[in-house]
Amino acid sequence: MCRPGSTQHYTMAESALHTTSFPTLTLWRRGKVRDVYDMGNALLFVATDRISAYDVIMSEAIPGKGKILTALSIFWFERLRDVVPNHLITADVALFPPECAPYREQLEGRSMLVRKTRPLPIECVARGYLAGSGWKEYQAGGLVCGNPLPPGLKESGRLPEPIFTPATKAEEGHDINITFEQAAELAGAGVTEQARRVTLELYSRAARIAEEHGIIIADTKFEFGLDDGGALILIDEALTPDSSRFWLASSYSEGTAQQNFDKQFLRDYLDSTDWHRTPPPPPLPQEVIEGTAARYREALERLTGSLV
Repeated sequence: MCRPGSTQHYTMAESALHTTSFPTLTLWRRGKVRDVYDMGNALLFVATDRISAYDVIMSEAIPGKGKILTALSIFWFERLRDVVPNHLITADVALFPPECAPYREQLEGRSMLVRKTRPLPIECVARGYLAGSGWKEYQAGGLVCGNPLPPGLKESGRLPEPIFTPATKAEEGHDINITFEQAAELAGAGVTEQARRVTLELYSRAARIAEEHGIIIADTKFEFGLDDGGALILIDEALTPDSSRFWLASSYSEGTAQQNFDKQFLRDYLDSTDWHRTPPPPPLPQEVIEGTAARYREALERLTGSLV
């Protein structure tokens, strides 16, 4: 197994895919990671190897990252579909519309054909531990997104129970943590209440599965949309190192930073520079690129037992 920081990698020889170019397909949007194409009655999600930190896309890509995100999302979609439907139609490139055929080599392993929905204008975050912006909010006033927490909690400490902490959804710039009431103003009270319930159920189920594989999911972000009938659908990705904090359970100890399998390795490097979290980003050393790739791959192997 490839440990974080190791110099041994499974497919580091493969070239990274930073941006797709499919001239005969209709590009709908480019996100921080995904290039999305409009296929008429469906969308084609292509997970590139781009990586962002502090809402800024790095100039360098992480080889194989898009395939890891896709494999993990499919893994979780299959295991959590009884909690809420998801937007996945198929990840089998052979079943994609015929106009995708010229791009099959690039699409293989990193793409999904998904249902169109009306995305909610909020991000739905579940936290089971105090970390990141949640820890900073707690230090400042004992609250996280309006959720009062008991005094005396430590960094990385486990919460008495998981909490729902929504955020704004920014196409550019930083997402902002908001209260449930603010989220309800954006998305509607009924839908937001349903999203809160489903978010916490998804998190609790996934956290139990991950712990069986030696990983703590400290927090994670979900996105939801509404289908034509108004039903809530899980969209985008699910429980990947891009959207979650994954910690090594065997070395967990509250009050300190944790051994992680997510973006924190990249963030720690960026925090060691004089970068001010605005474009352009600083160049990434090869050891940071490889160390990030190693962590993502170990998350995939630990959770699924397989590699891409």
